[in-house]
Amino acid sequence: MKKSSNKYGKIGKWSPFQLLLLYYAAAIALSTVLLSLPISHQADIDIPLIDVIFTAVSAISVTGLSTISIADSLSTIGIIFLALMMQLGAVGIMAIGTMLWIMLGKRIGFKERSMIMTDQNQTHFDGMVRLIKNIVYVLLTMETVFFIILGFYFTKYYPSFGEAFLHGFFSVISAVSNGGFDITGQSLIPFHSDYFVQSISIVLIIVGAIGYPVIIEVKEYLFHKRKLKKRFHFSLFTKLTTTTFFSLIIVGALGIYLFDLNGFFKGITWHESFFYALFQSVTTRSGGLATMDLNLLSDTNHLFMSALMFIGASPSSAGGGIRTTTFALVLIFLYTFIRGGRGVKIFHREVYEVDLNKAVTVTFFAIMVVFSSVILISILEPISLDAIMFEVTSAFGTVGLSLGITGELSALSKIILMILMFIGRIGIFTFLLVFRRKKDPPKFNYPKERIIIG
Repeated sequence: MKKSSNKYGKIGKWSPFQLLLLYYAAAIALSTVLLSLPISHQADIDIPLIDVIFTAVSAISVTGLSTISIADSLSTIGIIFLALMMQLGAVGIMAIGTMLWIMLGKRIGFKERSMIMTDQNQTHFDGMVRLIKNIVYVLLTMETVFFIILGFYFTKYYPSFGEAFLHGFFSVISAVSNGGFDITGQSLIPFHSDYFVQSISIVLIIVGAIGYPVIIEVKEYLFHKRKLKKRFHFSLFTKLTTTTFFSLIIVGALGIYLFDLNGFFKGITWHESFFYALFQSVTTRSGGLATMDLNLLSDTNHLFMSALMFIGASPSSAGGGIRTTTFALVLIFLYTFIRGGRGVKIFHREVYEVDLNKAVTVTFFAIMVVFSSVILISILEPISLDAIMFEVTSAFGTVGLSLGITGELSALSKIILMILMFIGRIGIFTFLLVFRRKKDPPKFNYPKERIIIG
């Protein structure tokens, strides 16, 4: 008993970041077990363990990269398991845990609130439980509504109600979670001319990627009394996030179109060009679904989309990457420094120096991780650098787009991608804080000296 007590005592001393990492690892292990069950596979289908683990990591990290064909490999039960894993990954381990604690009537203590704050990438404890309730309520409401709409709509594509509603259920979960998996075997390519399905997918991807606090603030504004709306103030986070998020979508769509103006987009109608470019831009935020064969785009476009996937979605969302606010802060800092300004100011507010330091740290570390991964995989695989860069940024941004090389990779390359997906899901800053140790403040300081830079 004494030995066991010491063991749990050590776990009790773990930081919220370390515990969160442990919980996500446990979720991946459980998902691997579920996907390994015979009832999860189609008859006479044997999936190698490395591919089962890869699929589990991809689902929990809501990435969508896959080394197997989901449609040809998993049974209906396996597909439902996969959808639930994406839902868990999208909402977050601690959000699901919080709802269970509430239903069981248990008190949400300081440690639990710290972990919720870490999982949702928040900066303060206030309103954590309320935030989780709002996230779950909004997501479940939207998923239910669009599930019914798409379920009935898909009856024009599939022979039975059961099949139509299964595709509707999975499509909604995959889009709103930014999971990127599909059970058509061709992503959304079969719907490349169906603008209704594409429009719903675009809305759901944006809901999952723009950041849950933004969705909650918009909901509160819409349901505010008319008299109080004039006094309602959106937070700096919401203003910066939405501005950056939609600017990236517009710039992304224009870039994707212009880089292949004389290639893929030559000779097709304006509305086809519009939806192709817009959807591919939106999906690089973290969606992972595609309405076209991305191999038809130029190498320049692949690199451009890799940059978009590297930035990824917004904080406290279902997406990965360095996040939109990080990208915005670094850009504004560079502009301010070049112009000789002091302090970063946005929307008549000044940004805390600690947040700016975080943004620079995350960006620099992300560049190192992605660059190192590209080099390692290029050594291991006889594949073009363009395709490797696309795959690596897709994994890091938890996007799930691919040029079709995922299934060809060796076990070691798959492990590298799994690590990238995992880091992308929990966030670079959270990942770095896992290794932080408490240190006493220094008893003395060394003399300072200038260093020549540049």
